[in-house]
Amino acid sequence: MIDIGLSKLALIGVVALVVIGPERLPKVARMAGTLFGRAQRYINDVKSEVSREIELDELRKMQKDVEQAASDVSGSIHKSVSDTEASINDAWNGGDDSSGSDSAAAGGASWSRTPDASLLAIKAKAFRRKKLSRTTGVPAWYKNQSGQRTRVISASARVAKYRRPVGSGKSAGFF
Repeated sequence: MIDIGLSKLALIGVVALVVIGPERLPKVARMAGTLFGRAQRYINDVKSEVSREIELDELRKMQKDVEQAASDVSGSIHKSVSDTEASINDAWNGGDDSSGSDSAAAGGASWSRTPDASLLAIKAKAFRRKKLSRTTGVPAWYKNQSGQRTRVISASARVAKYRRPVGSGKSAGFF
């Protein structure tokens, strides 16, 4: 880098004062400062543009890597899904395509038909039995032990039961 000390700056200033003259020296110094500032801003703009281009190239490389990874994952998922689908079809058809169509039609029909009336009657009877066991009388000792309430009173009855008389203890009014 250029090594300019205080003595060299003073020598340049004296030479500029002699060559340019005292009248035009402030105007030339102002113009030199302006040009120097413009040069610095231009250099900073070029540096920022180069750094943006470098970052953009890195982002493009990263995007390509991510797209490649996504396509690899997508391909592996499609392959595993197709393999699984093929194995399910083989298992469903029993491994033989000619006899598989008959068994597939029969299997589909068994899934879509409605349950028999006897099965519905058994389910209804079991439901009634469960409901009856839930709603029947439970001994009071069991309710006390399990935490169920044996007597339920209304809200107004509870207020009347637990309300303090007006004259006892604290005042009942606002003031």
